[in-house]
Amino acid sequence: MANPTPDPTSVRLDSWMWAVRLFKTRSQSASACRSGHVRVNGAAAKASVQVKPGDEVRVRVAGLERIVVVVRPIAKRVGAPIAAECMQDNSPPPPSPELVASIPQRDRGAGRPTKRERREMERFRGE
Repeated sequence: MANPTPDPTSVRLDSWMWAVRLFKTRSQSASACRSGHVRVNGAAAKASVQVKPGDEVRVRVAGLERIVVVVRPIAKRVGAPIAAECMQDNSPPPPSPELVASIPQRDRGAGRPTKRERREMERFRGE
């Protein structure tokens, strides 16, 4: 029984995302696929999907969407300059710090009062 030679024109999605440094570890890459944060050519993708040159990969990383196009499939992690050559980054620019600062953010626990807090307020008001 001979082992089939791997297709040099395609590689596993989780391996490629790790190799081009979209994720620090391959397990983080696979976890993002399982969580539904990765789409290939518009369709949700599993970690085992084979990517080839020209495929568009959309990844949600740290709350921002990265849109990259596969230029060269690689399976082994390489240096940052070589990794940059293996993908074309079409991601929108991150929002400006002024815009991020202007978006109102609620402090944790500052939303609706809990049942316990409502009861304490009612007791305080004498209801």
